[in-house]
Amino acid sequence: MAAALPRRRPRPPARAASALESNLFWSALALMLVFEGLFPFLSPGRWRQTFLKLLQLRDGQLRFFGLTCIVIGLITLWLLSS
Repeated sequence: MAAALPRRRPRPPARAASALESNLFWSALALMLVFEGLFPFLSPGRWRQTFLKLLQLRDGQLRFFGLTCIVIGLITLWLLSS
């Protein structure tokens, strides 16, 4: 007896997929804002000290930190999507 092939789900129409992607984007942005607001809300003094230390960094150091965050974020997205 031949093994049955798994059924493929029909693809949603392009418009539905676009709305889903839009909702996902706005949800991700909202979640980012929640995380960004937690530290200054919970500990404003330490957040201010950290921010002052960031202001003392050179441009190259800030760029490296930004690039590192981008790479970690992209790797995380890639791992979650696969």
